[in-house]
Parts: sequence; structure tokens; C-alpha cells
Amino acid sequence: MIEGEEQAREFSAKRCEAGGMERLNRFIPMLVAENERQNLVSKPSLQSVWTRHIADSLQLWDHVPRETSGPWLDLGTGAGFPGLALALARPALPIILVESRKRRVEWLESISSEFDLKNCRIMGCRLESVDTLESGVITARAFAPLGKLLELSARFSTRSTTWLLPKGRSGAIELAEQPSAIRAMFHVEQSATDPSAGILVGKGRPALR
Repeated sequence: MIEGEEQAREFSAKRCEAGGMERLNRFIPMLVAENERQNLVSKPSLQSVWTRHIADSLQLWDHVPRETSGPWLDLGTGAGFPGLALALARPALPIILVESRKRRVEWLESISSEFDLKNCRIMGCRLESVDTLESGVITARAFAPLGKLLELSARFSTRSTTWLLPKGRSGAIELAEQPSAIRAMFHVEQSATDPSAGILVGKGRPALR
């Protein structure tokens, strides 16, 4: 379990490609400044930004099989977590950020342009309007309750898709409410940044009711 910002920095550094930490260090003051213009994240969370946002995002990399093919699809990216943080840490990663709120889309686009993130594609629309594509990984942080999330995003998955869904304290409860086929598809991993939080990790295409 990560304890403190220094450990969070060290944890993050181990999951970055060359130049990743330099990009993240430049990004954080931009996040703080933009947060004064629009409410991207809670202000108190910026006091532990490496733990609450950066390491919390980059820990998802640990659960991705290295043979994974296809783009990483991040739903409801918001301020850029986890998707933008991953793109900054690992710019060779093909990642699609889906976000419908105009001001947040503009923020994501400005950061992508600033850091020349060529493999980072931003879809400024609702998920329902995104053309179907086969994703290697699907992530979502605080996007929707599990049942609704799977209903909206199942069409982007295949039998080999990895699902990584940070769910805070509600993960196990939400999973327990799902049909048996969904419960069998997912398991809960302990978050490295919050002892009370979990990550729903799954593989495959959901068999929805």
C-alpha cells in the first residue's frame, strides 16, 4: 500500500516510459491552474495529487496482460484520469479518451497538443455516439454504476478485452448485484492507493440480460 506522496512518486516512476515522469511533473501545475477555472478534481485531493490521481491511474497498468492488442478505451475521462495520466506516462500506448463535457474536452485536447501525444485520441461526445471498435482494454473511473457501464460499453469488448474499473468502496457491492455470468467474469483487486478501495478486473465480453 502506498503511504505518502514520495512513495506515490516512486511507484509512478516505475510505470513510466522514458520521459514519463518529466511529463507528469509538468502536467501537475497545469492541472492545478485549470482547476481554478473549472472544477476538474476536488481541491483537497490536489494536496496528494500523486497518490490520489497519478499513482491511482498508473496502477491499472499492472493488471494489463503484455500481449494485449487493440486500443485502450477510457470512458468518461473527465480531468484525465486514468486515461490522460497513462498517455503521459506511456505515450506509445494507443489510447482513446471519451468525454462529453465541452470544457473538459478542450482541456484534454490542450494537454494532448502540449505534450504531442500522437497516440492519444480524444472523442468529444457521449459514449453512445462513438463508433463501435474492438478495444484491448476498457477503463472507467466514476463513470456509471457497473450494470449501466457494461450495458453502454459491451459493444467495444471482445473475448480478450481486459476491463479495469476503479470502484472505490462500492466495487464488491456493485459486483454482487450482477447476474452470475458477470460475477464470474470479474474479481476485485485491492487498490494500491486506498485501503478501502477496489478495482474490478475482468476479461471478455459481458453476457448481458
